[in-house]
Amino acid sequence: MSSQDIAGILENSKELDRLRKELEDVIVEINKIHKKLQTNPEVVEKPGDTSLTRLKILYSQGKELSESEVNASNALVTQLDALMPSGPTGQPRRRIDGSEQKRKKMKNDSDISRLPPSMKSQLEAFASLKGQQVAARVTGEDAEKDEWFIVKVTHFDRETKEFDVIDEEPGDDEEGSCQRTYKLSMSCIIPFPKQNDPSTAHEFPRGTHVLAVYPGTTALYKATVVNSPRKRKSDDYVLEFDDDEEDGALPKRTVPFYNVVPLPDGHRQ
Repeated sequence: MSSQDIAGILENSKELDRLRKELEDVIVEINKIHKKLQTNPEVVEKPGDTSLTRLKILYSQGKELSESEVNASNALVTQLDALMPSGPTGQPRRRIDGSEQKRKKMKNDSDISRLPPSMKSQLEAFASLKGQQVAARVTGEDAEKDEWFIVKVTHFDRETKEFDVIDEEPGDDEEGSCQRTYKLSMSCIIPFPKQNDPSTAHEFPRGTHVLAVYPGTTALYKATVVNSPRKRKSDDYVLEFDDDEEDGALPKRTVPFYNVVPLPDGHRQ
């Protein structure tokens, strides 16, 4: 056993400890929002409240940290297995048979059953998005920027909590202009309000930063609310898009309510 082997184990142990601490912090924040919603559920109806959006982001962060923790643990087990003496001669290698796979599946089902009611209902809502258009975040060629555009959901995996989506209208610069498919995590998806149900529209006060579909395109960009549908007694928002300057001023664009969603935390564009 070399000092390099020990150093590798200690490094992965530190990473595992860091992931656990970050996950604990996320869980504390989730519980704070749960308590807030339990004591004051009507807060989500107030203009500008982002409790549910924040909760979704925290759940996604928790999922990613949990998966990273599993990967770090597996790496440590592999390192330790490699350093431990082998078993007696002729000892059969351990293999995963059907019963063990069944136990793993039962564990996954059990994990889902232990989720908070709000998380389980969120999974149900995401599963119902199959066949619908949603806003999706895809990291562009410039890793410092996120690209948001409309995609269609083709599948949602409850175990991995990942979406299979298709970009039905790729840009003219796409090679062959063929439809492209992506596999995205929950944190990369934002459902749109229902087009035939204005009551599902978000209520954004004047001055709120949002993410909206730019008129005539399938791409979403950061914008600022100038007028909301409620004040205009219509189903459209009046927005000013960032970097949309014309003759030294930002033109006001009309966007249907079902093409406007909350601006995600940490948005990069």
